[in-house]
Amino acid sequence: MSNEKNLKSVREGEEINEVKLKDFLLEKGLITRVNIELKVKQFTNGYSNLTYLLQIEDKEYVLRRPPFAAPKRGHDMGREFKVLQHLNPVYSKSPKVYVFNGDTKIIGAPFYIMEKVNGEILTAKSAFGKQVSPEQFKTISDTWVDAFVEFHNIDFKIAGLSDLGRPEGYVERQVNNWGKQYLAAVTDEVPAAQKVMMWMSENQPEKYDHTLIHNDFKYDNVVFSDDSWKKISAVLDWEMCTLGDPLMDLGTSLGYWTTAGDPEFMKQGLPSPTVMKGNPSRTEIVQQYALKSGRNIDNLTFYFAYGLFKIAVIAQQIYYRYKHGHTSDPKFANLNKASALCCNTAWQAIQKNQIDNLY
Repeated sequence: MSNEKNLKSVREGEEINEVKLKDFLLEKGLITRVNIELKVKQFTNGYSNLTYLLQIEDKEYVLRRPPFAAPKRGHDMGREFKVLQHLNPVYSKSPKVYVFNGDTKIIGAPFYIMEKVNGEILTAKSAFGKQVSPEQFKTISDTWVDAFVEFHNIDFKIAGLSDLGRPEGYVERQVNNWGKQYLAAVTDEVPAAQKVMMWMSENQPEKYDHTLIHNDFKYDNVVFSDDSWKKISAVLDWEMCTLGDPLMDLGTSLGYWTTAGDPEFMKQGLPSPTVMKGNPSRTEIVQQYALKSGRNIDNLTFYFAYGLFKIAVIAQQIYYRYKHGHTSDPKFANLNKASALCCNTAWQAIQKNQIDNLY
């Protein structure tokens, strides 16, 4: 939750009741008095749950709540709080959480309060602005893969998270559920979407490891301690964390991993600092992950296609809310095109049976 450039004034319609919130903070012992100014800003780089910075009494907290008019599936603040509460003792990169509120009387939705983690967050915009060098990106990608492998190696039973999900049958359920979610939010006709759904149903792996998976592990969801890029202080955005196949997690990350060799429309549709020189290709990331994790990665095309399709569904769901007036954020206006791009790219990968040089 760092990178001050990602902080803006709270968007109109997404304000929170500061009077009730201060009373809540006082009740929970996070502040000592209410007759003091509470400054609220909003983090702008997320596409899902709303995240606010609270500044009061020389303290800084982060508040997370679901988006307005969010679908019932997902956005479970209590579940996300539980994940962080159990992970923090066993995974140093899990931010500390303080309190969860499950009712809607205070700010109109459930929410939780967590620590603010300072450091460097790499978005496409910030990486270009900082002119990160190819040599630095080699360090960045190594540090990122190390943190990913470390996370997948956590014993979820020791962490007390055995009831977080059902890893048996995970792949089949995900293929079915994301297909259903896409059809429920569809607005445009995208022939490749149907082809990808059918292919994944027929080509999914039946045997796989069972681990914790993050489901959104990418550069802009980690906080590097500083610009030496050798340490990650925190991993963010745990709303989709569950138990399942770690290679599904890797596939999602590969879906976001656009490269310098990808066509311009891909780089624009999936903006990422991974397009800059010094970043490994998607194939090289897989090789690094396999070497460091000791896992064999068979059926790689499936995992990459799945990752792209999942991103397509998420983008389509957000666009559906935007089209129906449930959010006014202008960055959502072209997410239907990004969704179609992901479906078309997944189908290209399937036809070529590769994850690089797709066009």
